[in-house]
Amino acid sequence: MEKEVYVPDLNAVQRGLLTRLVEQGLLYGTLLIPSTLIKEIERQAKEGLASGMAALEELTKLRELEMQGLVNIEVVEVKERDVDDAVRKVAKEKNATLVTGDRVQALVATTMGIEVFFAGEYRPAKLKFEEFFDEETMSIHLKEGDVPKAKKGRPGEWEMVPLSNEVLDAATLENMALEIMETARSRRDAYVEVDRPGTTVVQLGKYRIVITRPPLSDGWEITAVRPIAKLSLEDYDLPEKLIRRLEDRAEGILIAGAPGAGKTTFAQALTEYYARKGKVVKTIESPRDMVLPPSVTQYSKEHTSVKELYAILLLSRPDYTIFDEMRTDEDFKLYMDLRMAGIGMVGVVHATTPIDAVQRLIGRVELGMIPSIVDTVIFIDSGSVAKVYELQMTVKLPTGLREADLARPVVEVRDFLTGELEYEIYTWGEQTMVVPVKRVAKRGEEKILAYVYRVLPEATSVEVKDGVVVVTVPKWAGKNVLKKAKKLKKLEDRLGMRIKVKYE
Repeated sequence: MEKEVYVPDLNAVQRGLLTRLVEQGLLYGTLLIPSTLIKEIERQAKEGLASGMAALEELTKLRELEMQGLVNIEVVEVKERDVDDAVRKVAKEKNATLVTGDRVQALVATTMGIEVFFAGEYRPAKLKFEEFFDEETMSIHLKEGDVPKAKKGRPGEWEMVPLSNEVLDAATLENMALEIMETARSRRDAYVEVDRPGTTVVQLGKYRIVITRPPLSDGWEITAVRPIAKLSLEDYDLPEKLIRRLEDRAEGILIAGAPGAGKTTFAQALTEYYARKGKVVKTIESPRDMVLPPSVTQYSKEHTSVKELYAILLLSRPDYTIFDEMRTDEDFKLYMDLRMAGIGMVGVVHATTPIDAVQRLIGRVELGMIPSIVDTVIFIDSGSVAKVYELQMTVKLPTGLREADLARPVVEVRDFLTGELEYEIYTWGEQTMVVPVKRVAKRGEEKILAYVYRVLPEATSVEVKDGVVVVTVPKWAGKNVLKKAKKLKKLEDRLGMRIKVKYE
């Protein structure tokens, strides 16, 4: 068999293409490794990047294959500092075949007259971490020094279950991580969202994978999350009133809930609903873990700046932008800027109660602007829509206050389905108050009753109805009521409410 000469690029080494090709008998002869390539791999590995560790592991395996006589490896000294330039120069000068899985690299090399071995997408039957998943598994949690565990069930109804009695060691988890990285760099449905010293985040098909390692964590850890159910908006059985709201009026929406409550699943269903209605929909995700139709463009916040995202969305003018997992001030600012530019926005935020979602805007935006930015809050609990709030701006006397000159701008937070006022948000001095109306009203009513009973202890009942205090007294107490008419008039002035006396 005639010996061939190959030059791999960084992509081929990071993806582990070379060992597979050698073991399959598709690559044989001599591998020329430019020194610049080795230096770049060393730099990445020293910085703790998973890509560098994966490439270093690949070079180690190649040396083992060389010892078996399957391939020869030679390091070629080059002066070029750019890795791609160095690889192409060596391939050109040595009349060698350039091995790559990068389509751009392959096209550039072909244009330069270099022979190319282009290795396409690699998809093993099943990765090692996937063996821990079954139909009921929401996520797996693999930690060095601990047994593998999994969350099984559904949002809001799950339990943590040990998967075996075997304690995981660092070598096992590192091999899993390298396999994940290798596969992620070769599949079109995969993205390496973050690769920093100590942490790597990968979206691999339907799996969102977070890998941490020392020095960030005290040991290797792999967490993989997978949506167990893909729902449509119709599956939530929403009231027709809410459907009309989402279609016609709601353009500043917050989807809130605790971690694992099903926020992203609902956001995904809403995204697809808007897409089916012929709306232009785009998403901002980190990582891109929503499974959406091709008509929806998904942007990653990790691969560009907020300024560039703003410019892209402003120029492309989508009807709706779905912003998954808003956490930082920068995220909220982007949401607000796009909303004020007239783009319909749907933001996903962590919140333990529905009002917490609204409170996350306080301090980030002027009070009077809140209803212009967020008009609807949808709270998800255990995978269902548990509460819907509508936000409105008005000028009024806050509940519980009596002085007319204390009227001020108030943000009303109402239960959308019942119309009941639940919270009022207003400024008091330098503080922003978020006041539960029911509690204030009850407390105020208790005070009114106390005042009335103090003036008319013979009253059998006191009720507050539509701003009127209705006092019921026995007929025999009529003379006492007349004697205390002046006191009742003063009490009316104090309460700012009319007092009506009924006899039984």
